[in-house]
Amino acid sequence: MIRNLILTTTTVALTAGAAWSKDDITIAIQLEPPHLDPTSAAAGAIDSVLYANVFEGLTRFDRNGAVVPGLAKSWEISDDGLTYTFTLQDGVTFHDGSTMDAEDVKFTLDRIGAEDSANAQKALYAAISKVTVVDPMTVEITLSEANGNMLFNLAWGDAVIVAPESIDTIKQTPIGTGAFKFDSWTQGDKVELVRNDTYWGTPAVLSAATFKFISDPTAAFAAMMAEDIDAFSGFPAPENLPQFEADPRFQVLVGSTEGETILSINNQQPPFDNPQVRAAVAHAIDRQAIIDGAMFGYGTPIGTHFAPHNPAYVDLTADSAYDPDRARALLAEAGFADGFETTLHLPPPSYARRGGEIVAAQLAQVGIDAKITNVEWAQWLETVFRGKNFGLSIVSHTEPMDIGIYANPEYYFQYDNAAFQSLMADLNSTTDPDARSALLKDAQRMIAADHVNGYLFQLAALSVANADLEGLWENQPTQANDLTAVRWAQ
Repeated sequence: MIRNLILTTTTVALTAGAAWSKDDITIAIQLEPPHLDPTSAAAGAIDSVLYANVFEGLTRFDRNGAVVPGLAKSWEISDDGLTYTFTLQDGVTFHDGSTMDAEDVKFTLDRIGAEDSANAQKALYAAISKVTVVDPMTVEITLSEANGNMLFNLAWGDAVIVAPESIDTIKQTPIGTGAFKFDSWTQGDKVELVRNDTYWGTPAVLSAATFKFISDPTAAFAAMMAEDIDAFSGFPAPENLPQFEADPRFQVLVGSTEGETILSINNQQPPFDNPQVRAAVAHAIDRQAIIDGAMFGYGTPIGTHFAPHNPAYVDLTADSAYDPDRARALLAEAGFADGFETTLHLPPPSYARRGGEIVAAQLAQVGIDAKITNVEWAQWLETVFRGKNFGLSIVSHTEPMDIGIYANPEYYFQYDNAAFQSLMADLNSTTDPDARSALLKDAQRMIAADHVNGYLFQLAALSVANADLEGLWENQPTQANDLTAVRWAQ
């Protein structure tokens, strides 16, 4: 009897010790990346797995959204704002052991600007006219015109530094410079990362990280409750959050994102090429009903493509207030008194699928018959984003301060306004903070007045995690799950 008691006590002690020595993590997200190259796709799911973990840029966003040094430890900007000279960090190597130097920076930026570039945010870097290797640790970027956003733009996942030697296989086997190395990808299930023990900076605490892909909200809840996963970033079932808040095993993180959730409108497809029709769509939408019905109250109504937490934000929700009578009148003035049919493409996130059902019902009330087509993320990218073969869609734009996309007439919603393009050119050449703020406010008002898209709500950052996990980002200043400082409480 005494012997059994001793054995039992020892077993408990060993088990407890094993629990506290845990140094890996399994974190779930809803969307699986279509591939693993953040420099050649618009899919935010790629950054969700790889940003800061595997890939790094010259600059980067920290957990508060500030732009801080990345692979560049310092920089100087010429008085005319046209020349940026970056000094690179010492001792940086790619995960294959090769040295990262100024030649790799030049290759990366030249590739973004190439004629055949597949970079989704190529327009952000259009002002880069020349990249010069001064020496292995120094690179000079020359701009054709001053761009006050350049350090910010270089922090995007679209500008992470890649090597020419690994570019042919980067979509399946990403090789970066980050604190974690890519280990494996089981498509349809998970991506596995391991700690980079030769990392140039502060090493990761965790020895390994697994990203699981769970698209179904019910499955997400079950996996978290069973503790099959340690955390779920962007938890897709907000109705279940009170249960996690009441359970001491878990912590619930509620923060903000850069995700403007919009009812995207194809501005070149009739009848949406008529501003009155777009205005009718905007007035047919009850934002709060969508927030309550699809997000269980989590989300902030927006009336333009700008984050409410930004100091330059203008509340323009009144300009497209819910007014179905006004919507019907606008449709009649535009020649559509009997309404019309269109398509509504919905990607997998629950804000889109759940919100889309509500939007379709609201549009039907004013005579617009929106035929829902549920699509997987790869189909959305092919049909909507690249093919522009859609009438309406719902998506959250999670890139930070990305109002500049409205200056690109080739962007998927195809808004072509010379006045807005000129305004963005002025913004890019302006460095004075007050002047930039005024221009950003003008930009918000212009796209709201044109009803380019239906502006719904700012996506909340909703995550559930094991109560003993520390270091997870509460807010998402960019779409990322930076695990480099995550640890288990000891």
